[in-house]
Amino acid sequence: MKHYLPARANLLALGAIAMWGSLASLGVALSHVPPFLLTGLALLIGGLIALPLSGFKLTVWRVPLPTLALGVYGLFGYHFLLFVALQNAPPVQANLVNYLWPLLIVVLAPVLLPGLTMRWQHVLAALIGFTGAVIVILGSAGAGAPAGLQSEWLWGYLAALASAFIWSTFSLLTRRVHAFPTSAIGGFAWISGLLALLCHWLMEPGVSLSLRDWSLIVLMGLGPLGGSFFLWDKALKTGDARHIGLLSYLTPLLSTSALLWVSGRALTWPVALAGVLIVGAAWLGTRVR
Repeated sequence: MKHYLPARANLLALGAIAMWGSLASLGVALSHVPPFLLTGLALLIGGLIALPLSGFKLTVWRVPLPTLALGVYGLFGYHFLLFVALQNAPPVQANLVNYLWPLLIVVLAPVLLPGLTMRWQHVLAALIGFTGAVIVILGSAGAGAPAGLQSEWLWGYLAALASAFIWSTFSLLTRRVHAFPTSAIGGFAWISGLLALLCHWLMEPGVSLSLRDWSLIVLMGLGPLGGSFFLWDKALKTGDARHIGLLSYLTPLLSTSALLWVSGRALTWPVALAGVLIVGAAWLGTRVR
């Protein structure tokens, strides 16, 4: 029987969630950077965090091929598709579709992980949390929301939906593969980053990056595309995926608030209402064992 450390795991997850709150804003600020290039550079920088964790011994990064494939599937696939979505659909609405992943984690956890069962409280909490995400994101879009539903943005929405599925299944399946040290995520990030740069060289035009671009890419690599992975992996290995999935609804609240702040738009009542719903959903879900 799996023994969970819910309090510690929840704190680790909240640390990752706080970092992810800045990801959409950074992605929009760097929207002029080709997505393969952006993904590759940020992942390479993020992977550097693993060096001190592994004692600068790359041998501890050796994992079975299926585990490595899962890591590349999650880190490369999710972030590339997210940046494609943000660049091919209105960022606020694309953000909403992407944030189906917490709901998918809650719903798929009993399917993909043995020993977990779905209770009605989990379903109710997941729906309340997703309602909060809908309110905060569409509410913040204001009058511009209907334009985001036009068919011209279809590919962006499909990319956002695919990114949500990839991150939810990756997060859960890390508990189904051969056990690996958290520092091995550095290897996942480096291989994913090199693959992204190869795709950039083959398919994208070259661009010149300014000092500001490099500063934001380094920030992205150390935070939402770096340190967050290690915290998230440790949280999922020691906590209850259903509870962590519910806590993840804080991400769109933080992310959308950051998008509004950097765009100079004021926070409105939908953000406050969504905050109440999301926090309430997390509280309800974490009370159930």
